[in-house]
Amino acid sequence: MRSIDAAERRARLGVRHRLAPGMRGDDVAEVVRSLVVLHATDPATVFLSVGARTRAATPAHVEQALYEDRSLLRMLAMRRTMFVAPVDLVPALQASCADALAEKQRRTYGRFLEQAGVVDGDVRAWLADVEDETHKALLSRGAATGAQLSKDVPRLRTQVNPAPEKSYSRPTSITTWVLVILGAEGRIVRGRPNGSWASSQYTWAPVESWLPDGVPTLPVDAARAELVRKWLYAFGPAPIADIKWWTGWTLGEIRKTLAQLDVVEVDLDGTTGLLLADDAEPVAAPEPWAALLPALDPTPMGWQSRDWYLGPHAPALFDRNGNIGPSIWWNGRIVGGWAQRKDGEIAYRLLEDVGSDALAMIEAEAARTNAWFGDVRTIPRFRTPLQRELTA
Repeated sequence: MRSIDAAERRARLGVRHRLAPGMRGDDVAEVVRSLVVLHATDPATVFLSVGARTRAATPAHVEQALYEDRSLLRMLAMRRTMFVAPVDLVPALQASCADALAEKQRRTYGRFLEQAGVVDGDVRAWLADVEDETHKALLSRGAATGAQLSKDVPRLRTQVNPAPEKSYSRPTSITTWVLVILGAEGRIVRGRPNGSWASSQYTWAPVESWLPDGVPTLPVDAARAELVRKWLYAFGPAPIADIKWWTGWTLGEIRKTLAQLDVVEVDLDGTTGLLLADDAEPVAAPEPWAALLPALDPTPMGWQSRDWYLGPHAPALFDRNGNIGPSIWWNGRIVGGWAQRKDGEIAYRLLEDVGSDALAMIEAEAARTNAWFGDVRTIPRFRTPLQRELTA
């Protein structure tokens, strides 16, 4: 069993995640493929994650990939999390994650409808009919907000109190429920937002706007194998527990998936990790690099076991739910955090001594990040202790 220490894992991270200067590119879709997918719960994350890994790209280039070239799209996938994914990976994500999520959401919302007693007859059939009518309305419009669709489909305005026994619960229309199901099914897509690239007020579009024939169907086992293969290339070596955490699948599903792949075991400082068998050769360390990564960036969120790159800094950089805030990296390690203040200034704090050379590169990255923002101001959706301190 070959041993791979933290230094080699950090070298792989710098190269595979396009963070070392020599590895940066300007093809937005290719940058996303390098990371499998980008976290998109916070809209700004998508743009800032790309900005940290490109040489000359701008927010306009990301918007072009999303809304004009349509080489990327937003979708719910692993762990019911919103991601931006390359369109060629969508079939694997749909079959391995989103289809099961759509069924789970349909059961949940159907139960709420049954409890409310607002539907006569078969609730599941009624809900499916509303979904079809909504999809047709969106195909007719081309793009629409939830409010616009609820005018076209009156049943979307059906009011349900999901937890009437709770004092905090209030009646709500089923518009969002239906749109979530349709999105998880791969029938509709979140389109261009109303506002800047940091806005989360999306319009909706039929998936046919991205994939004219809809999402191609893949067998579940093949889809899972494709997804894990891509993850291992980008994030391996890693323990099986990290794969389980990232995918949100059961251990049995992970083991069945790995049985389809040619993988080898390696020693990660006493823990058994996995690598693709054709990717077991050492990766040379890139030239020194620094990076300012945004909240929920896919690199720090790619593993559950984080000591080898995070060290003792979790209390300052993560919230109570395990969401990371903006982080500063030096040669594959997190060494601090940063935030954008109300006036646009990029403020940062180093949590350890990194030396003058590293400090100069971090300053340069802070200036680059400031230029990427331009006039846009954002606040991470999940605020962390250090981010709050820097913006107080």
